[in-house]
Amino acid sequence: MRNLVLGNEALAQGAIDAGLSGVYAYPGTPSTEITEYIQHSKTAKEDHIHYNWSANEKTAMEAALGMSYAGKRSMVVMKHVGLNVASDVFMNMSVSGVNGGLVVVVADDPSMHSSQNEQDSRFYGKFAMVPILEPSNQQEAYDFMQYAFDLSEEIKLPVLFRMVTRLSHSRSGVEFRAKKRKQNPIKLPEDTRQFALIPAYAKIQFEKLVKKKPVLIEKSETSVYNRLCLSKRDKSLGIIACGIAYNYVMENVDEDKDFFSILKISQYPLPKKKIKELYDYCDEILVVEEGYPMIEEILHNYFDENDKIKGKLSGALPLTGELNPNMVGNATGFFHDKPKKLPNIVKGRPPQLCEGCGHTDLFNAINTLLPEIGNKKVFGDIGCYALGALPPLNTINTLIDMGASITMAKGAADAGLENVIAVIGDSTFTHSGMTGLLDAVNEKTPITVVISDNSSVAMTGAQDSSAVGRLESICLGIGVEPEHLITIIPLKKNHDKNVEILRKEIWHKGVSVIISQRACVRLSRDKKEEIKQKIASLN
Repeated sequence: MRNLVLGNEALAQGAIDAGLSGVYAYPGTPSTEITEYIQHSKTAKEDHIHYNWSANEKTAMEAALGMSYAGKRSMVVMKHVGLNVASDVFMNMSVSGVNGGLVVVVADDPSMHSSQNEQDSRFYGKFAMVPILEPSNQQEAYDFMQYAFDLSEEIKLPVLFRMVTRLSHSRSGVEFRAKKRKQNPIKLPEDTRQFALIPAYAKIQFEKLVKKKPVLIEKSETSVYNRLCLSKRDKSLGIIACGIAYNYVMENVDEDKDFFSILKISQYPLPKKKIKELYDYCDEILVVEEGYPMIEEILHNYFDENDKIKGKLSGALPLTGELNPNMVGNATGFFHDKPKKLPNIVKGRPPQLCEGCGHTDLFNAINTLLPEIGNKKVFGDIGCYALGALPPLNTINTLIDMGASITMAKGAADAGLENVIAVIGDSTFTHSGMTGLLDAVNEKTPITVVISDNSSVAMTGAQDSSAVGRLESICLGIGVEPEHLITIIPLKKNHDKNVEILRKEIWHKGVSVIISQRACVRLSRDKKEEIKQKIASLN
């Protein structure tokens, strides 16, 4: 029986069926549905699979490593910029190795549909010297999970599993296995020194990691997911197609599959022998890869005849944004410089905050004060409220990464800028804003931190926020003075009152924290009641 599922859902079911014991994640588009699928899975509940959200990607990856340490299979899920947050433990656990299978799922976002950059997570895998798997379709997203966990336990390394937006958020029929694998029993490592990365032990572990490279390359050479088909009809062009980009190639050659020689790559490190065979057989090589030109750069280092290799660096394919079949058709010469036109059936419009959103009322209050305090002094952060950088509000001036609003505001104040404001959401604050606030408190930096608390991780679908009911106690614990820790309700009827509170705290020559507290308008009545009860239980 085939199941119509998203790529993310196929991956999640694949993990469950592969004997998963725990998933750890922080919400982030395009990865969010993976964890949500497991949270709603009847099987996951029956099997007591851990599936609660973590405070951030670093804590998620460390918890996943802890479960692996205990011998069980664990998975950590994030979007590409989340791997930046978790890179500390990611780079170190490639040295320590793992015990139970550990799969690191990272969903990249070419074209920046909901992200700050287009970074390619394959470079992290190469940097850490761990295997990378990159499915080309939803069925492979499902099938690869069993293989990924088996591979992780065989070579005792984490496996990086790369998804991209188009695969994560498109549906296809997927065959699920009739029987799922049982979860691993608890089995602690025979020698725990591998996880104690003091220099003496870390040097030993790093040498082990380096010595695994030939083994990993051989695994790629023999992998059924790396397939080379040489054409007997035409040797003019050989194509290397990776992950979802393989689909774009096949959409162009589907009726004549043996016209070009094609090497499909879905497992890294690169299979050198297969690449060399294709390179020697064909006059030109076209590299089709979603993301950065990683393979193309590597091939320029492998071979001296650089003009033989085409791709993003040569201009045959665009260096930014997502690929699509038309672009690939152009690069292969199928369209002869006359690409098919994509129908413009939907007129694009910029995103906007929901009607009645509390963020809007907060920004209106801040905007009222801008003539007094001056422009270009509002530092923003990652969340729905980032839309405050767009018309008609035009409130926020910066947006860099999770938690940067507070630390950038501190740096600007250190430079001598006055009346500096940082706007950060409740979940983003507990994700990575608390440490910045501690720096500001320690130095009594004159900034006003506004925590726009809507009691959820609203931007990614209103997942539970770690901050619910805890913001005031966290701020007091960090050292914010009680008289400069104030809660306001962002409503139109409170506008004048809120402006006065903001005005007073902005002119305070020290750290002020204003909690702008109003539940997301998209939350259900039952969810809002649940939040109220949780807050009451904590007070």
